[in-house]
Amino acid sequence: MIAALIAGLGVAWFSLPASSESGTLHVTKECSQYAGGPGSFCTIVTSNCPAIPPGSKIVYKDADTADGGSDTDLVINTPNGDAGYGHVVLDGKTQTGTVTLKGGTGQLAKLAGDLKVAPLDAPNYSWDGPYSY
Repeated sequence: MIAALIAGLGVAWFSLPASSESGTLHVTKECSQYAGGPGSFCTIVTSNCPAIPPGSKIVYKDADTADGGSDTDLVINTPNGDAGYGHVVLDGKTQTGTVTLKGGTGQLAKLAGDLKVAPLDAPNYSWDGPYSY
């Protein structure tokens, strides 16, 4: 009887849902190695999200638009192997825009966010806005 109770508690323990977090994401990225072509990337240097730590790479699927902007899917590859998926639209003239985050793998499987992109000192940018994972 005690064994059955312990076994039952074990099942309950392992069936608890994974915790999620939400708030306002603040990320800075440096893009000194960004070349503007498919597969170009930037590196996250600061982040207040433990699941997207510094050292994560943001890889852009398509080349820049004719005006130097961007309208492409992206993948955030974290150092521990998780990935987050999204889409960026960046105005080539102002270098401002939006990033929409949606889904991923590992800790980022439930990633969601609507972020604003702003230029900092070249070649750096910030991402700021509500998110959850």
